[in-house]
Amino acid sequence: MTHLSPGASAFLGLTGLLAALMAIMVFALMRFAMAARDARRSVGKQSRMETALLSAALRDAVAKLKAQERATAARAEASERLSGEIIASLTAGLLVAGLDGHIRILNPAGRRMLDVPDDSSIDECRRRLAGTPLMQVIEECLQSGEAILRRAVTVPAAGPSVSHLGVSVSPLFEDHGPIHGAICLFTDLTAVKNLEEQLRLKNSLAELGELTAGIAHEFRNGLATIHGYSKLIDLDGLPEKYRPYVEGIRSEAESLGQVVTNFLNFARPAQLTLSRVALQAICARAVDEIRSEARALGGDVEISGTFGVVEGDEVLLRQAFSNLLRNAMEACAGASTPPRIVVQSQIDAVQRLSRVIVNDNGPGIPSGSRDRVFRPFVTSKRNGTGLGLALVQKIVVFHNGRVSVGASPSGGAALQVTLPIVVER
Repeated sequence: MTHLSPGASAFLGLTGLLAALMAIMVFALMRFAMAARDARRSVGKQSRMETALLSAALRDAVAKLKAQERATAARAEASERLSGEIIASLTAGLLVAGLDGHIRILNPAGRRMLDVPDDSSIDECRRRLAGTPLMQVIEECLQSGEAILRRAVTVPAAGPSVSHLGVSVSPLFEDHGPIHGAICLFTDLTAVKNLEEQLRLKNSLAELGELTAGIAHEFRNGLATIHGYSKLIDLDGLPEKYRPYVEGIRSEAESLGQVVTNFLNFARPAQLTLSRVALQAICARAVDEIRSEARALGGDVEISGTFGVVEGDEVLLRQAFSNLLRNAMEACAGASTPPRIVVQSQIDAVQRLSRVIVNDNGPGIPSGSRDRVFRPFVTSKRNGTGLGLALVQKIVVFHNGRVSVGASPSGGAALQVTLPIVVER
């Protein structure tokens, strides 16, 4: 058995100790490496989880934003649709104009009141309304910047009539800034004005009848006395040169008596026997009465359009339209013009009215004389009594209608009769 020296033993011990230390260090390094690898894996996994969570949060935020955008767009669309429905459903007229006076909005009710077709563009509306009293009121508001309340204006309507509007205009501001437009609300006052006119005419006719009926009776009594005494004179017993004088007295007394009778008939209160009357049948009969006479003079009479049914007195209405056609015929004959008379009719379903226009190609009626043609004894005809059109107006007014005068397309007169129609239910 070999014995190691103390130095060798110490060397071997030191070597073993170093080997053990190395093993411990290697083991520690391996554990450290494994721990670092596990840490890196944990950090990577956590980073991927955070990235996934962030991505999911972003997707959720984007989805919410898109949902809010869709909801906002839906609310805006619903609000715009509601605004359009409100504008379209207004019974009053609505017109919105810019600072330059150009029309931006004109609702259906306003188009009907202003006689603007529903399919007309905004530019067409602007051209049709340019220079009208309505646009003048709007321009006044734009220039002054002050609101205009409840002003009455008159605008042209279909045929020879006019429409009366009650207008209110307010300037448009944005956040208390400068004015950038005007909004106009208007209502149709034509029915109210016509009712006022009808009441005025009825009262005037009643006062006229009461005032003159007594005078006419006295005239008729005096004329009857004169005519009676003239009849008692024996013409055969008179010298030849005096007979024409007595015959003249008789003739003039008879003529004046007929005038007084006509006036009494006009002044007599209207007694209506109401029933449903078809205007087409009334007008067709009046046309047939004068057609042969018109053709004999080289002209003709035409009738066209849609007629309504009214609640009225058939006899009086027939008399009114016969007087209108007879007046047109005599006007053409007086001007030595072959008569071309056209009876046109249309129905206003919204206002429940029937409008019948009698157009002729005669000399027409000057605009300054149109307000006087319905007055009793006002006539331009040599042998006229001046009661034909006065009687027409009386009959129409007592049927709650109105009659107006204008110019026909052929240059003559156009007399329009407007009557309320019966609505079938």
